[in-house]
Amino acid sequence: MKTTLWTAQVLWGVSFSITGFGKILWYKPALWNQALQVVPWLSAVPQDLAIFIGVAEFLGGVGLILPAITGVKPKLTPIAAIGLTLVMILAGFFHIVRGEYSFLLINVVLGGVTAFIAYERLFVRPIAPASISSFRVLAGLVVFGALVLVDFAPVWYRLTHF
Repeated sequence: MKTTLWTAQVLWGVSFSITGFGKILWYKPALWNQALQVVPWLSAVPQDLAIFIGVAEFLGGVGLILPAITGVKPKLTPIAAIGLTLVMILAGFFHIVRGEYSFLLINVVLGGVTAFIAYERLFVRPIAPASISSFRVLAGLVVFGALVLVDFAPVWYRLTHF
């Protein structure tokens, strides 16, 4: 179960950070206009709200991984999971109101797994806090740098090849 939980944390953390990073870049008018053509629900959301959702998803994705791996402030991991669960619940309501039931399954799965992570890390398998050391800071920076690189690579490819 421990391996399953860590796997879910890493996969969901990377997934949310990638999608969030892509939404953050919608501040650029060219990318916003391109996204309006591709994402069906986007025309019903103000640009600033879409960017805010992207920031919440990016930080939530980082929060699922970074505090747990470094052991520094590990209580932030279930808080990030709760925040992402809330984002998915609100997204589900949004899609129900718009009659976009095909998106609902995605919201339920993403929100369900983040709720599972939150429950497990709060009550069943909490991570013990560790003292801050040079090694933990370096490990945190390496993990964060890897996440940013993984998030930026697909966006860079899409911007330069399409």
